[in-house]
Amino acid sequence: MTAAGSLGSALLLALAAQNLPSPAAREAPATVAADQVAFAPPVDTPFTYRVTTRRIGRDGTLVNFALVYALQWQRAGRGYRLEAALQRIDSDAPPEVTRALTLMLQPLVGEAVAYLVAPDGSRIEMVDPEQLWERVVSRIETTGTEAGRPEAKQLAALIAALPAAERDRLATADIRALIAPANDAIPAAGQDGAAGVSTVHDGALRKIARVERASTPVGGKDQPLEIDNLWTVDTATGLVMREQRQSWIVEANGDGRTLVEERVRALEPAR
Repeated sequence: MTAAGSLGSALLLALAAQNLPSPAAREAPATVAADQVAFAPPVDTPFTYRVTTRRIGRDGTLVNFALVYALQWQRAGRGYRLEAALQRIDSDAPPEVTRALTLMLQPLVGEAVAYLVAPDGSRIEMVDPEQLWERVVSRIETTGTEAGRPEAKQLAALIAALPAAERDRLATADIRALIAPANDAIPAAGQDGAAGVSTVHDGALRKIARVERASTPVGGKDQPLEIDNLWTVDTATGLVMREQRQSWIVEANGDGRTLVEERVRALEPAR
């Protein structure tokens, strides 16, 4: 699970999993580290960070969940401090699913979570994680009790039972994805043509694409799966301005494919 800065994402996925079928199978995360880029995030400039997940619902249509964060960088010694606050939750899910998501995440809306980032962007740590987790668990339990939702207590227990390292890893997932030097899923420079990787340069922007292939069980049979990844990296700041990951089931005859899951992380200056 995570906390406001990206706790929202983990809670959203946990809650959605209770109401939606399992998504397509995933391969293990890539181990190819991103090549070095300049890391100089704009300080004292507010940003909006939108993390959108689309998944196949029980009726076969794609259901959207979006978490919208306010971000701001500050200098902290030789490194940086990033403050992230969940602003709102958007969804076109059925009312009962939306109510469950809003119930669990509403206590986190507006609460800032601070991260310390190394000068080169390679390491990320939460500030006071233990206090954060105590507060998160307490608020989820309280909100669930007041609303008569026993699953809230179960979710709080699940969070509390996670090893500290796993909680912190999940809590920083969206933030690590945002910072190119810390995002080890992005293929390094020079990987073009290898393992379905291609790169396009557009001024300071570097667009990196990678296609993965896997399989997922459908109707008792393994169905071919294609996963399209696209990252847009600002090489001047070291920030990932956009990340898109789409999972497609490939038709048996190879004539078509169906989107079953999509995740988009998008960063832009606040308006």
